Amino acid sequence: QVQLVESGGGLVQPGGSLRLSCAASTFTLDNYAIGWFRQAPGKEREGILCNGKDGSTYYANSVKGRFTISRDNAKNTVYLQMNSLKPEDTAVYYCWTILDNDKPYWGQGTQVTFSS
Repeated sequence: QVQLVESGGGLVQPGGSLRLSCAASTFTLDNYAIGWFRQAPGKEREGILCNGKDGSTYYANSVKGRFTISRDNAKNTVYLQMNSLKPEDTAVYYCWTILDNDKPYWGQGTQVTFSS
């Protein structure tokens, strides 16, 4: 069974940083494109970043210059480094991939919340 598991969410203050992880089981992440999406309360899920298996990366304007993606093939894990966080970054964050069967797979999500 294909499984993506996100972790690393939590409370953060404006200007702070957080690193989210997305770990895969049953398949090798490095062979596929990986995307990160987020869904804020009352809003639709939006794509913020997509990293192709060729190394190219797309960034949404809302996160460009603040968020980066990296891969650790030994751990079969992808990371989303988020810096200079803003209150509008509050959301549930999901990692995503599409495998050889052309089916999309999502993780369960991890919550990022700003503390007052």
